[in-house]
Amino acid sequence: MSKQRILLAEDDENLGKLLSTFLKAKGFETDLAADGKRALEKFNTTQYDFIILDVMMPIMDGFAVASEIRGVDKSIPILFLTAKSMKDDKLKGFEIGADDYLTKPFSMEELLARINAINKRVNPLDKTIDRTFTLGSARFNPITRILEIAGEERKLTTKESQLLNLLCKNEGEVLDRQAALRTIWGDDNYFNGRSMDVYIAKLRKLLKEEPRIEILNIHGKGFRLLIN
Repeated sequence: MSKQRILLAEDDENLGKLLSTFLKAKGFETDLAADGKRALEKFNTTQYDFIILDVMMPIMDGFAVASEIRGVDKSIPILFLTAKSMKDDKLKGFEIGADDYLTKPFSMEELLARINAINKRVNPLDKTIDRTFTLGSARFNPITRILEIAGEERKLTTKESQLLNLLCKNEGEVLDRQAALRTIWGDDNYFNGRSMDVYIAKLRKLLKEEPRIEILNIHGKGFRLLIN
C-alpha cells in the first residue's frame, strides 16, 4: 500500500512544523511549504493526493493557490486552514472548490478526522493510493515518468510527463490551456503556447499505438483526453 502524500502550506513556521510532524507520525508523506508560491511550485513538480492550505499566506494566499490547482486538477481534495470564521471567506473557498474548512485554533485529532472524512467521501472504496493511470491497454506512472504501451516501456521527458499527467487527471474534461501553461511553463505567453503545441504533438505520436486514446483540441479552451 502506498502512503497518501499531502502538500501542506502554512506560513507560521512553528505550526507548520508541528502539523507536518503530526501528519508524518500518522503515516502520511508530508511536504511543507512556507508560502503560497512555494506550495504551487511543489504541486507543479510532485504528485500529491491531498492539499492543506492556510488561507492567509504571503506572496500567494490559499485562495489563489487553490484556484490555480483547480485549473488543472478538479478532483484532488483541498482543506483550508483559516484564522477567520467569516462566512464570506468560507463561501469563497467553497466556490473555488474546497472540500472542507478548519478554523484555527484546532486540535491535531480534529485535523486527522477531517482528512479521513474527506478521503472517505472522495474515495469511499479506495484503500490504497494508486498513482498509475490506465489508458486503454497503456499505463502511465507520473512518478517514474514511465509510459507502458504496446509491450514497451518509454521514459518520458519532464514536460511530456507533466502534460500527460494533467491530461490524465482531467480525463474526459477540458484541460484549460492557460492553466496548463502556467502550471508547467510558469507563464501562458505565446511562445510557451507554441511549445505546448509541440509537446501535444509528441504525446499524440507516443500514444498512437493505442488507438483508443485521443487528445482532442477544444478550440479556444484547451485539450481533452478521451479513452474510447
